[in-house]
Amino acid sequence: MALSFSHKPGLVVYLTAGDPSIEITRDIALAAIDAGADVIELGVPFSDPLADGPVIQRASERAVARGTSMAGVLRIAGEIRAARLSAGLVIFTYLNPVLRYGFSRFADDAAAAGADGVLIIDMIVEEAGEYLSQMNRVGLAPIFLAAPTSPDDRLDAIATHARGFIYAISRVGITGKQQSMTSDAAALVARIRRWTGPAGVGLPVAVGFGISTPEHVAQVAEFADAAVIGSAIVELIERSAPDAAPETVARFIKGLRLPQAALTR
Repeated sequence: MALSFSHKPGLVVYLTAGDPSIEITRDIALAAIDAGADVIELGVPFSDPLADGPVIQRASERAVARGTSMAGVLRIAGEIRAARLSAGLVIFTYLNPVLRYGFSRFADDAAAAGADGVLIIDMIVEEAGEYLSQMNRVGLAPIFLAAPTSPDDRLDAIATHARGFIYAISRVGITGKQQSMTSDAAALVARIRRWTGPAGVGLPVAVGFGISTPEHVAQVAEFADAAVIGSAIVELIERSAPDAAPETVARFIKGLRLPQAALTR
């Protein structure tokens, strides 16, 4: 099951659940969907987020300190699904919180909440036997990360087993904003297409890590199906008053789709 993107490119919006609060995360997600986000990635906060840069690390620390749990994240996932039936909804997590919760229980509860898929950021496809089994059992889409350094046999395996979309990392390293897109992203997507097929036909490819401006989104539109925006939105939430965060995020998302003519002025 591939997730659908109604825009070109689609927008995948990452939120650290529980920052500034679990209820406000729900409100931000709904505002983001209404502003044009195709997919919401609900990030489960973790005390040791090694793949994340300082912005998301701080958000995770704040959410963990407030007692945000896997159960709480799945609860608001259910509330988001009930309020916005057609939006894409992905649970984004490290493996450790899933193991603590219990793989089978996690799969059951994520499916019951109405999630479309799951991305376990530190799960590699070669070690994903139980993950794939549980996702297939309950009908959830397993999503994998592909990096510029991924060898061809790994990209082949990812394309074989992934559903929903493939998350292509625009550069090697941790999450965080960047000034410009690297050529690595386009080259990686071109490699992935060897196994997934052309845009609009095969499994969609979303590009993330560092996307933060309308110019970045326009660049991604030239070679990929969707752009993933994470750190830029999490930082915006960090700088906003909690009650103002949903509207602030909505304005930012609308601004990511500036007309192409405006980008060349």
